[in-house]
Amino acid sequence: MNFDALFSTSICYGAGAPQAGWTLALPITLPLGVVALLYAAGAFRLWRRSARSRPLRMRQALLFATGWAILAAALVSPLHALGERVFTAHMIEHELLMAVAAPLLVASRPAAAMMWALPIKLRLAFGAAGQAKVLRTVWAAISRPVAATFLHGVAIWAWHVPALFEAALARGVLHYAQHACFFGTGLLFWWVLLPRSGREQAYGSAVMHLFFTSLHTGLLGVLLLVSPRLWYPVNAAGAKLWNLSPLEDQQLAGLVMWVPASLIYGGAALLLAGLWIRSSGQRRWETSHALQAV
Repeated sequence: MNFDALFSTSICYGAGAPQAGWTLALPITLPLGVVALLYAAGAFRLWRRSARSRPLRMRQALLFATGWAILAAALVSPLHALGERVFTAHMIEHELLMAVAAPLLVASRPAAAMMWALPIKLRLAFGAAGQAKVLRTVWAAISRPVAATFLHGVAIWAWHVPALFEAALARGVLHYAQHACFFGTGLLFWWVLLPRSGREQAYGSAVMHLFFTSLHTGLLGVLLLVSPRLWYPVNAAGAKLWNLSPLEDQQLAGLVMWVPASLIYGGAALLLAGLWIRSSGQRRWETSHALQAV
């Protein structure tokens, strides 16, 4: 099998393939399988080591399983094959990657479990590699809220430039790169902005960046919705499968990006705003109580 065939987007099985088959290409199924096995093995080890943390581990496992299942559904189910012919299906797939699977996986905190699945020598090697100055410098740069939001936004807008979007449809390698950019920057974005212990002071920044992302993704959706011309004629070839004209397919895809996706980002911002207000009130009460005690 040559390189292009390995990264083919049409390795599908099932009724109606490739229009509605299951995508079982090795570059998709192998990473999904390895990640699931690593997490399961590590989570089982952690489960056995500490009974007190089992409720937390159970919640994390449920979040991971849900996120992994949605990721697999987006990349392997007939939605993926249909997305090459129906733009709305393609948009739904992208939103599942960035706005649903990514935050669920980040919220599950899978790193500890996956590290525990590795032999101790390999764990130590990864730990030492993570302390390398170059990696720490790069990570410090990209894990700032502004940088993560910028990278995520660039990935979204750049891959929707018509020439690049249709090139991804034509070349399997670019198609995989597109998904990797959406999902990878989505993981970074949510990892930086989702709350975790000790970072309550960052809630305000996270709210701002989530609202900004909601606005610019909504803007892109509106542009797709109101545009009088087709942006991606190649991706509209199968619009009739959903009884839509190519332009109606684009309008529906724009609506998907504008409303559901923006609601996820905006809803997360509102949730964090509530947590921010509650934590600020708690800190003021603790400060006042401490002063009264003095």
